[in-house]
Order: sequence, then C-alpha cells, then structure tokens
Amino acid sequence: MSIDPAGSQWLRRGRLRDGSLVDVRVLAGRVTSVEPASNERVGASLDGWLVLPALGEPHAHLDKALTAERVPNPTGDLMGAIEAWVAAEERGEFGVEEMTVRATVAIRKLVANGVTVIRTHVNVGESDADHTHLRAVLAARDATLHLADVQIVALMHSPLAGTAGAGNRRALREALSMGVDLVGGCPHLEADGAGMIREALAAAREAGVGLDLHVDETLDPDMLTLVDLARQVSGSGFSRPVTASHCVSLSVQPIETQREIARMVRDAGIAIVPLPPTNLFLQGREQQRSMPRGIAPIDVLRESGVPVALGGDNVQDPFNPVGRSDPLETASLAVMAAHQLPDAAYDLVSNDVRRVLGHDAADVVVGAPADFLVIDAASVRAAIADAPLDRRVFKGGREVVVTTTTRRFHDDP
Repeated sequence: MSIDPAGSQWLRRGRLRDGSLVDVRVLAGRVTSVEPASNERVGASLDGWLVLPALGEPHAHLDKALTAERVPNPTGDLMGAIEAWVAAEERGEFGVEEMTVRATVAIRKLVANGVTVIRTHVNVGESDADHTHLRAVLAARDATLHLADVQIVALMHSPLAGTAGAGNRRALREALSMGVDLVGGCPHLEADGAGMIREALAAAREAGVGLDLHVDETLDPDMLTLVDLARQVSGSGFSRPVTASHCVSLSVQPIETQREIARMVRDAGIAIVPLPPTNLFLQGREQQRSMPRGIAPIDVLRESGVPVALGGDNVQDPFNPVGRSDPLETASLAVMAAHQLPDAAYDLVSNDVRRVLGHDAADVVVGAPADFLVIDAASVRAAIADAPLDRRVFKGGREVVVTTTTRRFHDDP
C-alpha cells in the first residue's frame, strides 16, 4: 500500500451506498478526504467493492465460544445450557491455554467477517479462584490488539448480594484490579435481583467503570428486572454507561407497558442490546402454539429514544450450537424475525454497536475512524442476504484481513 510523504494513504475506487466511486484518504487512522475516484492517485484499489462502516459485536462470550461438541445441551433451553456448562467446569473440561486459543480464534473469526469492536462477557466468581476465564480472555485480547478493540465485562456468578455473595464480591474486586472494563451479572437469576443491581452499581461506581447486565432473559411477563435497573440507575445518579442485554420479557408486555418502560430506560440513559440469534434458539420452547420470538421490541425502544444495538451472543456452544461469528447473520435475523429493513438492520450491527460501546461512528466521512468493511456486494441488502465471504477489513485505515473465494462450475456433461 503506497504511503505519501505526509504519511497519509489512499484507498482507491471504493463504492458508497449511493453507487458513487470514491477515493478515501486516511491519516492517523481517520478519514481526511473523500474524493471522486481518480486514476491519477496512488494507493490500494478496492476494486469497486462496497465500503461500509465496520461491524461490531456488543455481546460475545469468548470464554465459552466454540465448545458445542464438548458441551452439548440436550434440552436446548437456557437452564439446560447453564447446567451443561457448570457440569463441564466441574469435570475440568477447560484450562487457561485451551481457553486462550479458543477465545483468540473466536476474535479472529469475528474480525475476518468485518468486526473491529467487541464487547465480551467473561465468567467471574469465587468458584474460579484462579480467574481462569478472565486470564484466558485477557491473553486473547493482548494477542489481537492489532485486529480489534475488545472490552471485557465481568459476568458475575450468583449470588452477588447478601452474606452468600461475599466471595463473589471479592472475586469481582480482583477482576476489576486485573483489568475488566465493566461489571456484569444476571439479576433476574438471583433471589435478590434488586440487591444484585445495588452491589453491581456500587462496585462499578467505586472502580469508575460502566455496567452491562444480562436482564430478563425470559418470556415470563412477571419478570421485569429492567424496571428496577432503570429506577436504581436514575435514583443513584450513576454516571457511567449502562447497558441492559437481552430484555426478552419486555417483548411480551402490552404495547403501552413497553412504551412506558422504554421511556424509563431512556431517562435513565440505559442502552439495550437485543440478541436475536441465541434468544431465538433458547426462548419459546415452552409455548408450542404461536411460539414467541424472544427478541426485545427494537422499534418501540428506538422510537422512545433508547440507544439500541444488536449482538450475536453465544457462538457454537451450549447456549447456541450454531452461529457464524458474523453480524450479517444477526442483521439477517433482525430482518426476518424482528421486521427491520436492511439498512436499519445493518446500522444496528455496525455504527449503533460502536455508539453503545463508546466509539465514534465509522462512516465514510471526513473525521471518522477509518474502520471499514469492504465487501463484494451490490448493496447493503445484498450484503445481508448473500453474506459474501469476499471481504476486506480495515481498522484505522490499515488492512487487517482479506478473504477471497474461488468458485468454478463444471458445466460439461
């Protein structure tokens, strides 16, 4: 790739969503100029491929990824997955080295598909006294710093509140000292969900970090931990970013209740991350007639001004036996199962993820980060529909992955 004397570089002949061919000048990781394509410039040619904001993954589980063969989930539901994972841990199925390798592979799979920002939840608790999960994911993050920006959430074991939670609170303090970026957990799975939220907020405030909780991953309409979270965040004046992931039970509330809660969430400054792939797999099995979809109400939330981004959640583990580590798969499911139009679906897995994770949007405009997915597709709709493997991924203007495929038909009889 040619570099001019000033240290900038040109990415030539990229195609924007409107069909125009442009040359993009990059300096210090950001776009400094977007000009009509010209043969007079020197730089890497993008061959007329579509240039889009890079993808993001706001909710991964890198410590669990790629274990579906080793940790089967015969029942296919959430509790079956949890029980299968706990049993595998108890029989010593995992170690730091193999978990580091898997987490590194999982990051590289995401990046190859166009992801440059990732948030991952990592199991933390007193039963993992050596912090095996966290040490493995920290090592994987260090090994892939040139490929993606990775945020780590301490997914706390239960309970966190009360006398019984003392050991887990100690483990959380240790994890924060080791470098996790946010506090997490599952208040809807705790006997004292409100207490869990209070402890998580207190720990996050003390450490000066944000919060990302698994919230209401159930279709039980009586489970609305999201309301308690919104009230506590608003009432405590917590100023760091807060994300509520899943929020499945919100989808089965009456529409006016959805809107009322959405306004509470907006006023509390909470972002919502629905997770179509895994929740479509885990949720709804108990209702065989008119099976619900298990996806938080995206349109209601966005209409109320709530920041929303979509994630893939688990990939090829007991919580989701499939998954391609490709946000275009998530976008496709958003189109089919959540009635999103393709352009909106793409934004939900790209710039909307970046915003929720605290990154600038990566549009092809002057001043934006030069994080791009360059893909051999005619349009955003075609990119989501066909998910072509032919992709080039740029992070800060530097090409980090190129994937090209060859297909040959044997038409002779």
